[in-house]
Amino acid sequence: MAKSRREFLTHTSLGVAGAIVGVGGEVLAEAQPPTQEPTPGAPPAFGTGPAVGPEVSLTTFAEAEKLVQVQLSSAERAVAAASWRVNLASVYERRTGPRRVTLDATVAPWSRYNSVLPGQQAGPQRDQFVRSATDAGAVPAGDADIAYAPVAQLSRWIEQRKLSSERLTEIYLRRLERFDPKLRCVITLTREHALEQARRADKEIAAGKYRGPLHGIPWGAKDLLDTGGIPTTYGAEFYRNRIPKEDAAVVKRLNEAGAVLVAKLSLGALALNDIWFGGQTMNPWLLEEGASGSSAGPGAATAAGLVGFAIGSETGGSIVSPAMRCGVCGLRPTFGRVPHGVTLIGRLFDEGTLGQVGIALERVFHVANERPPSF
Repeated sequence: MAKSRREFLTHTSLGVAGAIVGVGGEVLAEAQPPTQEPTPGAPPAFGTGPAVGPEVSLTTFAEAEKLVQVQLSSAERAVAAASWRVNLASVYERRTGPRRVTLDATVAPWSRYNSVLPGQQAGPQRDQFVRSATDAGAVPAGDADIAYAPVAQLSRWIEQRKLSSERLTEIYLRRLERFDPKLRCVITLTREHALEQARRADKEIAAGKYRGPLHGIPWGAKDLLDTGGIPTTYGAEFYRNRIPKEDAAVVKRLNEAGAVLVAKLSLGALALNDIWFGGQTMNPWLLEEGASGSSAGPGAATAAGLVGFAIGSETGGSIVSPAMRCGVCGLRPTFGRVPHGVTLIGRLFDEGTLGQVGIALERVFHVANERPPSF
């Protein structure tokens, strides 16, 4: 009689087991691999490592459930608490164990997305910026009017020496100090560094060494961009005292263009939302509302007239969202298409994209040059 597949496997398995038992366990003993030390650097198999890490209790899991919005049964909670220190052994090993690997900040991911097809080139074929022949007009008398002027005007005034970079930098520094308690958009104010850059810019321009339309213009950097000797915190408490040794590529290019860094601006911790270790960055138009997006600081600072322009970054809305909420224009290149691609936040640009230093932007969105109340 033909047997079903299930019956065949059942009888075969029992037969093999009986044969092993019948020889007094000798075959079983021979089948066991010799005991040996684990391969150096290899994590233990799941659930077989030594118990490591902090003790946890049923209460620990009950409280954690509230944070992640899950519901465990009493039995599931008991199993989780009892196996926690064993199941996470390999994770703690990588972070605190003797075989842990320390990754240097300069180590890049093993792969990189690049949307440029083989044989194609990204960006313009020549690095040249031709400005419009426009009259910037007279410099306003009030500091606030100067602070809210578009970069195109600020640039002309500095180029024509109607306005010094040092005076403009002082205006923005005072406004940053005055309004940051309301907005919480500044992580590090770079006062001395900014004034040094501004004075250097004034001397170079006076000597006829004008670098281009960003020369002497104060700007703010999202605190995701490394600045050599100046803290770069990612908005996260864990990196609060992190000071990189070198500038990011974008910072280097802006330094070469003569721009003046006045502040490292806030971002949501690890580039998520608008909440960082100093609190929540607020929308200048509505102080009860967050500025949104991880480029919250650049959006809020630009809208409030605290910087001439700001640099942010975006993967999935980090610049579009705060630009929309704070009423400024956000310009971003296609990810992977522009080398060292950056995103720029400004109020109004009427001379194209200020393409000096290779900030390649695909489109300019003109907005009304309005000001939030109380700023």
